Amino acid sequence: MSVSSGVPAPDSPPDDDLTPSTLIIVPAWNEERNVGATVSEILAARPGYDVVVVDDGSSDGTADVARAAGASVIRLPFNLGVGGAMRTGFTYAKRRGYRRAIQVDADGQHNPADIDAVLSGLTRADISIGARFADVGDYDVRGPRRWAMIVLAKALSRVTGTRLTDATSGFRAAGPRAIAQYVDYYPAEYFGDTLDSLVAASHAGLSVTQVPVAMRPRMHGTSTQGTWGATIYLLRAVFALTLAVVRPGRKTPEDGQS
Repeated sequence: MSVSSGVPAPDSPPDDDLTPSTLIIVPAWNEERNVGATVSEILAARPGYDVVVVDDGSSDGTADVARAAGASVIRLPFNLGVGGAMRTGFTYAKRRGYRRAIQVDADGQHNPADIDAVLSGLTRADISIGARFADVGDYDVRGPRRWAMIVLAKALSRVTGTRLTDATSGFRAAGPRAIAQYVDYYPAEYFGDTLDSLVAASHAGLSVTQVPVAMRPRMHGTSTQGTWGATIYLLRAVFALTLAVVRPGRKTPEDGQS
C-alpha cells in the first residue's frame, strides 16, 4: 500500500491484515549513532507496537541503521524540522488506521520503558504528555531556560485547563481525535511542534493530561538547538506562545462546520 499526496511510503509497512492500534513515531535527523539503539529499546519494551522512523532529510546513515534495527522508515527528501517530520508520521498513522500514536525522540532521552505510562494518559484525555518536572527522575534545567519552561507551563496550564509542569516535552501521545487534528494542523516552525500544536489542539476542544516520566541524557552528540542560547530560548518561547495564543481556534476535522 503506497502513501500518496506527498507523504513517502515507508520501506516496511505494517501488516494490512491486522487492525493497527499503536504507532511509535521516531523523528530523526542525522541520528545514525543513536537511532538503532532507540529502535531496539522500543521493540524490546513492547514488541507489539509498530515503529516508524521519519528520516528528516538526513545526510548520514540514519535510515539504514533504523531499518536494520527493525523499524519501518519514511525518508523525507530534505529537512523539515521536528514539526514537519511528526506531521508526516501522524498522516501515516491516520491513513493506516492507528488509534494511538506517540513520539519518541531518536536521541535516547525518552525512555521506551515509559511509553505505556504515557499512553495510559489517553484513557482520560486526547493528548498525554510525558512530563519531565513532575517529581520523577532527576532531570534538571537551570537559568533562563528553566525560567522559560516554568512560564510556559503556567501559561499552557491556563490555556488547556490542566495543570502542566512541562509544556515543551516532545514525549507525548495522541489519541484518534488528536491524530486527526495534527494531520490538519501541526506547525513546523521553532516550538510549533510543542507549544503551538498544543494551543491549537486546546482551541479545537481536545483535552490534555500529563504523566510523570524520567528523562535521560542524549546517548551521543549534542542537541541541534545548542546550549549557548538560553536567553534566546526564553525570548523565542514567549514569542511563539504569544502567536499561538492569539491565533484563531481551529475545529477538529470531525467537527466539520458545526
